[in-house]
Amino acid sequence: MAELDPRAHFVAITGIVVKDGKFLIVKRASHEKAYPDKWTVPGGKLVRHEYESVQKTTKDAWYNIVEWVLKKEIKEEVDLEIENPKYLCDLLFIRPDGNPALTLSYWCDYKAGEINLCKDLSDYAWVDLEEAKKYDLIDGIWDELKMVDDILRKG
Repeated sequence: MAELDPRAHFVAITGIVVKDGKFLIVKRASHEKAYPDKWTVPGGKLVRHEYESVQKTTKDAWYNIVEWVLKKEIKEEVDLEIENPKYLCDLLFIRPDGNPALTLSYWCDYKAGEINLCKDLSDYAWVDLEEAKKYDLIDGIWDELKMVDDILRKG
């Protein structure tokens, strides 16, 4: 195994999509390396060749690339459009391959579209907080749903 650069990290962005007071959860396919067959929320990794196709905001940089990735990944994974993304929290974990992964968790409003799952997802559900307890969620996802539920209840 090649030596890992201790400074290199995967960066993933996830989004809790809210529609009519319910949250979208998705089931990861059994072929996934990390958390196969577990329920989570849609999102994906920051990939250099993908954002390099986007026009830079300044001569040397891309501003608001996280929002761009979030919208792109949710469209690719579940074929929905979202709006009003808001930062929720972040977490760091070590992937099964030994690489560290930083996940930036957001929540957002459903804008348009009908669910059409990508090949890496096998099922979906729109759930409220209580219903979410019935699913085999990745550890911590229910807590994130609770955070969003608390925000929504406070208005």
